[in-house]
Amino acid sequence: MERIHRPLPTGPELAEAPDEGRQDILQLEKKNPFLAALGDRVRALRARRGMTRKATALAADVSERHLANLEYGVGNASILVLLQVAGALQCSLGELIGDVTTSSPEWLLIRELLEQRDDATLQRVRIAIGEMLGTGGGNAAHSSRVALIGLRGAGKSTLGQMLADDLGFPFVELSREIEKFAGCSVSEIQALYGVNAYRRYERRALEEAIQIYPEAVIATPGGLVSDPATFNQLLAHCTTVWLQADPEDHMRRVTAQGDLRPMAASKEAMEDLKGILAGRAAFYSKAQLRVDTSEQPLEPTFAALRAMVRKLLQLPG
Repeated sequence: MERIHRPLPTGPELAEAPDEGRQDILQLEKKNPFLAALGDRVRALRARRGMTRKATALAADVSERHLANLEYGVGNASILVLLQVAGALQCSLGELIGDVTTSSPEWLLIRELLEQRDDATLQRVRIAIGEMLGTGGGNAAHSSRVALIGLRGAGKSTLGQMLADDLGFPFVELSREIEKFAGCSVSEIQALYGVNAYRRYERRALEEAIQIYPEAVIATPGGLVSDPATFNQLLAHCTTVWLQADPEDHMRRVTAQGDLRPMAASKEAMEDLKGILAGRAAFYSKAQLRVDTSEQPLEPTFAALRAMVRKLLQLPG
């Protein structure tokens, strides 16, 4: 049998509610903060569009009472209803539920300018914004900090040490620096404090490496690109190289190291790895240089990496 959700009494209706039901209704007055904020946004968007509640309910194909409960902050609407309301108010679902890029007129105007632009245009805009704000949002043209990015098992540690020795630069393995800050291993950080805490340590370790080393080869954790703020810092202050490899090589190398994070608990480790690689590839591709470490043995791969980096940094040899 379909369950019927009755609208909650409000105002005069609350005063007329039976005594036994009043306590429950008053409890619901302690609204969930998210639902209360959602209701405020629905009302604000409706006011901005100059629409009555009745007209909005009609356009969204929901009852006026349902919409009133939503605006009041007690309407726990389904995602489909929210989509209908967003459509009626001619806004995105993100704007309705509180996307920060919809929080002011300037954000909305900037978003409108950027919509439907291709990646090359968006990249130019990102770089221009970084330069204007002084955050260096674009790729560092010829930084002597060389950062190797890519999934675990791509060869960042091995090739990074070889490149640092060749250039006479310090070699910084960011994972080890993160562990120094935290006083425990990466796996312990994530198990004890969670991913968000790990990302904070990661950003702090990168910031310190940038401050300390004007010249260095930095091997970065594979997931660093998942945090836009940290990745922006890396792009702004380092020459970046994506060490790319086939999923099978990633898996083989990681297994040889005795490390299957984060696939250890999965029966479909290879599929998980392919999914992670596919999800991060668009970010890794922002690197200035790319070396495929699956194409050939270690020495020829290093020779190719060395030649690319020396040419970009305008170093002899």
